[in-house]
Amino acid sequence: MPDPEYAIERSHLLPQLAQNKRFGAIQHEADADSLISTHVSKEEQLLATTSVGERLPYNDYTTIDWLHDLVKDSFRSCSIHAQRGIRGVLASNFESGQGWIAAALIGVLTACVAFCVDVAEATVSDWKLGYCTSNILSNREKCCIERHPSGTSKANLGGACSKWHMWAEDYWKAFGIFVGFALAFGVVSSSFTMLTKSTLPSAAPGHGDKQHALLNEGRDQGVVGKSMYLAAGSGIPEIRTILSGFVIPHFLDLKVLIIKAIGAVFAVATGMCLGKEGPFVHIATCVAYLVGMLFPKYKENGRKMRELLSAGCSAGLSVAFGAPIGGVLFSYEEISTYFPRKVLWRAFLCSLFAAMVLRALNPTGTGKLVLFETNYGVSYSPIHYLIFIVLGVAGGLFGGVFCKANFWWSKTFRRYAIINRYPVFEVFLVVLVTCLLQYPNPMTRASGDVIIKNLLVDCRGTKNSWVCRQETKDSNPKYIGWLVYGTLVKLVLTIITFGCKVPSGIIIPALDAGAFFGRLIGQWITTISPGIFAMVGAAAFLAGVSRMTISLCVIMFELTGELEYIVPHMIAILVAKWVADALEKDGVYDLAQSVLGHPFLDPDHALNLVQRQQELVQRLIPPKKTMQDITVDVPKDNKVSKSILDDKLEKLMERGLMDAGLVLVQNGMLQGYLAEGELDFGLNTLGKHWDSTSRIRLLGEAEDGELDLSKFVDRTPLTICAQAPMEYLLEMFAKLGLRYICVVEEGSGKLVGVIIKKRLVVWLENLKH
Repeated sequence: MPDPEYAIERSHLLPQLAQNKRFGAIQHEADADSLISTHVSKEEQLLATTSVGERLPYNDYTTIDWLHDLVKDSFRSCSIHAQRGIRGVLASNFESGQGWIAAALIGVLTACVAFCVDVAEATVSDWKLGYCTSNILSNREKCCIERHPSGTSKANLGGACSKWHMWAEDYWKAFGIFVGFALAFGVVSSSFTMLTKSTLPSAAPGHGDKQHALLNEGRDQGVVGKSMYLAAGSGIPEIRTILSGFVIPHFLDLKVLIIKAIGAVFAVATGMCLGKEGPFVHIATCVAYLVGMLFPKYKENGRKMRELLSAGCSAGLSVAFGAPIGGVLFSYEEISTYFPRKVLWRAFLCSLFAAMVLRALNPTGTGKLVLFETNYGVSYSPIHYLIFIVLGVAGGLFGGVFCKANFWWSKTFRRYAIINRYPVFEVFLVVLVTCLLQYPNPMTRASGDVIIKNLLVDCRGTKNSWVCRQETKDSNPKYIGWLVYGTLVKLVLTIITFGCKVPSGIIIPALDAGAFFGRLIGQWITTISPGIFAMVGAAAFLAGVSRMTISLCVIMFELTGELEYIVPHMIAILVAKWVADALEKDGVYDLAQSVLGHPFLDPDHALNLVQRQQELVQRLIPPKKTMQDITVDVPKDNKVSKSILDDKLEKLMERGLMDAGLVLVQNGMLQGYLAEGELDFGLNTLGKHWDSTSRIRLLGEAEDGELDLSKFVDRTPLTICAQAPMEYLLEMFAKLGLRYICVVEEGSGKLVGVIIKKRLVVWLENLKH
């Protein structure tokens, strides 16, 4: 039998107690005083006297109890508003306003971090080409400020600037230096990311769960942990998991924020097919978490903290694209599973402050919030709707192929031992391939945001850009070839890049590919600017990859300032989503969640799976052996031997789920539920002065000298009939935010099982595959 403590890598709960009377006459007064000194929050002390029961802080990788936290917040609010006098009025006003204060503070701090990342990334990225002789910390655009705002793009394409010193004029020497810098930046970014390696416990049933073993080809599932790099990727799949009610330890810590920011600078500077926009969402959520920890209202309540995190997510897209409204809608559409109106209002304020501060800091030097401002000055005609539909179909095909190919790549190539053990080596290879494929094409040599700026240009307003000079020629098959080459290379490189162990996002690469294809289509449509088709194509390709709809449409017109083209965006985005859904029902973030293995419950996807199965709740009742291990038959005196509970706890820890627990019954009827964390704390921290023959109170009123765990028992567990449709169970978990549901027998009402949220998630995941 493995060592439970090592096998599940569980972190000890903080030893916290509520009231002295709970422990009766403890003989060892010194130990009792040291335990009491670690006190719980006031609202938890109030809950200890109710039938809901008291809870300790949530352990790592467990599910929060949304209903318990709702009641907990109600007790806290009532205690504050019950205060009298001036002090009570001030406390009540602060209680009402601290959510707004926190949201504004999150927006300000997120904008400051984004400013630092934007400025640093622009400078470091240009170092691959040369440096500014007047200020080595300036990027090329600022160094050659007297040039057109698109000077960066011209510089990357070989234009001259007196203040900008190129490393070499010879093509091959410049190429070698470019590759050397890119490889160095990739190694630096990945090495920083390695500092955030974390080992998580199991998310799936383990020992004693024969049903799950059968689902896994008959093998008995042991307690298996997994490793993850907290600063890798965009962080959006993990944030969705956290906002759905799970606890991923240290994912939002200050250390992760700093490394994510530094890693994003060097990762984007390599020129790989990734963007810093996804990491900005993670950074904003880290800021929201750190700000929330300053307010007891959010620090001590998992439900309230997730409300603040949802608001904070909006600031990430707000600073990434200069799209404050789009950021709010992105948080609502893509990230959050719980988004009431008050969260919407605070997200709006948070996004507003982020946009205001970023505009004041002016990282781009334009003084504007719009990143890719365009002014085509012409409208479209109904005949162009057909072209927009074609762009939508192409975007859907791109998204469907990308999702399938990237999922396959993650399941095959990244399973090789050398790639799995040495993630930095994978980044090195990807950077090398990226440089070899992108550098020969003058249109893909620049960073992702510069590529979009170049492709959206309106040549009727300027003839100075490289793109416009090519399009003024009567026939230029080489230019057409570069557009085709750019589209295909972006697809291939994005497939192999997304998932590397560096901070990265998928938004910019998808926009790049769509802009290439749209500009290509625009070469044969001479009635309006090709930049319009590049703009709509970019939205279509991103819709195919991410399945974003409303938020993407708003982001695009905030990104470009083109309100005239909302309808074309809507057409292309919807068509792209329909086509992509036909090829692959899951978007990139859903598939990333499957690869990472986080226990995320998506109500919409889950309902589609359940409706096709027509299963009953009894399908998920644990096997008889498991129920024997987690059921406690409480005698009439409401006391149970400590040795029995020790044995039950050992079996729970062997399973490794960490948010399981014991069901208490009397004569087969359900009496309450005692979670594993509270049981562990009660037996091993409070119960260290009681021997194994002692009898522990689980129900009823405690007497002096007893070890009383009844205050930790939830005496109001929700139940469901074993013959109920599976849709009932899914809706209860999704809408009520439950950790567990007890299953009772039809007719008699006797307990026959208990289902935890993770068990449902694992079952749904098996249905997918």
